[in-house]
Amino acid sequence: MILPIVAYGSPILRAVCKDIDPDDPKIDTLIANMWETMYQDGIGVGLAAPQVGQSIRLFMIDTVIIFEKYGDEYSDFPDAPGYKGVFINARLLSEKGEPWIYSEGCLSIPRIHEDVSRLEEIRISFLDENLQSHEKTFNGFTARVILHEYDHIEGKLFIDRIKPLKRTLLKRKLDDISKGKVNVGYRMSFVK
Repeated sequence: MILPIVAYGSPILRAVCKDIDPDDPKIDTLIANMWETMYQDGIGVGLAAPQVGQSIRLFMIDTVIIFEKYGDEYSDFPDAPGYKGVFINARLLSEKGEPWIYSEGCLSIPRIHEDVSRLEEIRISFLDENLQSHEKTFNGFTARVILHEYDHIEGKLFIDRIKPLKRTLLKRKLDDISKGKVNVGYRMSFVK
């Protein structure tokens, strides 16, 4: 089932999420619904639970689709061919490497893309969808997508990582999004 995407302005996007009880029987259904939501019309490469109204430490990414779709453009990225997976109760262990800037966007903040600086390598611990424990290192574009989604479960948004002047210039657009004055090709949930 495709779920509505929570729009900028909702308090759930600013909440630090709670750990998931691995025995919760609803998690499998939520994960399936989130994959379906993320893949609708090819709109995303990552999705976090707060973006579908759940304040829990769950997100998923699929950077494989980027490498398949734009292979030549990303062929020199160190993380090719990408990574697809679910991250439950994730904890960022370290970030290192050189900062690099890349234009980011977000399903909860449609029609806005801004340059964001992030470090090139991360180490993260998490449970996968089968509740198997992992501690892995990711780099390049995949690390960036993970950090973007990880920010969501920490109550942060990519616009928090841009310069204050840029945020000020975006204020009107952000206000319009929070009021539902945005037209996108997917269902959204707005604060009333």
